[in-house]
Amino acid sequence: MTERRYFGTDGIRGRVGSEPITPDFMLKLGWAAGQVLRRDGQRNRVLIGKDTRLSGYMFESALEAGLAAAGIDVRLLGPMPTPAIAYLTRTFRASAGIVISASHNPHHDNGIKFFSHEGTKLSDSVEAEIEDWLDRPLAVCDAADLGKASRVDDAPGRYVEFCKSTVPNEFRLDGMRIVLDCAHGATYHVAPKVFQELGAIVSVIGSEPDGLNINLGVGSTHLDALQNEVVHRQADLGIAFDGDGDRVQFVDRDGSVVDGDELLHIIAAQRHREGRLRGGVVGTLMTNLGVALALQERDIPFVRAKVGDRYVMEQLISRGWQLGGEGSGHLVIRDCTTTGDGIVSALQVLMAVWRADRPLAELRREMTRLPQVLVNVTVEERFDPMSRKVVADAVAEAEKALGDAGRVLLRASGTEPLIRVMVEGEDESAMTEWADRLANVVRDSGAA
Repeated sequence: MTERRYFGTDGIRGRVGSEPITPDFMLKLGWAAGQVLRRDGQRNRVLIGKDTRLSGYMFESALEAGLAAAGIDVRLLGPMPTPAIAYLTRTFRASAGIVISASHNPHHDNGIKFFSHEGTKLSDSVEAEIEDWLDRPLAVCDAADLGKASRVDDAPGRYVEFCKSTVPNEFRLDGMRIVLDCAHGATYHVAPKVFQELGAIVSVIGSEPDGLNINLGVGSTHLDALQNEVVHRQADLGIAFDGDGDRVQFVDRDGSVVDGDELLHIIAAQRHREGRLRGGVVGTLMTNLGVALALQERDIPFVRAKVGDRYVMEQLISRGWQLGGEGSGHLVIRDCTTTGDGIVSALQVLMAVWRADRPLAELRREMTRLPQVLVNVTVEERFDPMSRKVVADAVAEAEKALGDAGRVLLRASGTEPLIRVMVEGEDESAMTEWADRLANVVRDSGAA
């Protein structure tokens, strides 16, 4: 397949005002997507949702115009979590859903994600077809066939009810004191309602978006504020989402972070105890070795996918499994929804706590995180480090020394001229020594 120029592993993303994150490109993108995503034999409609970035207004209008020029009706959802757009695309029987968001990035970035009519990420081939249409001149359809636009006023309520529907009716959070961190992002007006309506006593931070403060010192990538708030309020736990609501991290009552790897294990272990775990678990190349070892003790199959939720999903679908995710808190629970969903994932963790009748701190201790050391090596051009014999030999030496109690991973960054060197095992000082040694080998073989 021809290399794609705009689409990365998670849509199109960049700095606002720099190509391709410009109004004129978004106009053309809306038109090109309209040409590809239309479904024959029906009046085609596409949903557009966004997070709370100021630039979202500009790009929403541009996409709306491009889609209308292609004869596509547009339903505007306003600020909504990314997984909500996936869900509503299915329920509205829309041709596609579009999300305007740069996820956990700061406000000066933005991007576009597409969902198919089934609420799943678009395939590489469909994205390539959209790029092909971007090279063609924009031609407006006949005036009588232009698309219409309207707003969906009840989108938040629909999504709140969906989230609650993913747990059993008897599930209650009565009296549980929870602090939510909504990252000044797309969950600010829906997440509190979900947990309050399930009976929790909810305090909220990061719920006053102004268009510029999304992810600023709050959210799943900046947990200090939530940690302090949980301890200050003597809450039972804290839950942090990222700007578009597809990731989640937890904070225990003592302020310690419970990351995506640990959350994945908590859900899997409880489902296994209940006999509800279908198949195994999919992690990524970066998933902590402690997850694999803990699952192995329970005879739960575990495989690693490439980094990125779309690759986790590909493995889950091909194997017929239900549960996978990344340490970032981007968890995929296929029997609940079609994409990563921070609120739904949080509910699955809380349901594990509820069913086990044990506190989060106790459940997390069933898995031991191994020390993980990461060193980034700057290079002139990205290359496959394992293609160089001197690097491969050094890695083989490290793996032999570490044995089954450690793991080595070298991979090129997908976005920067970096080679990432990761070593994990039981002895942190030994891991640091090996990581530095391997980084020097990589540096000598292709350094800037």
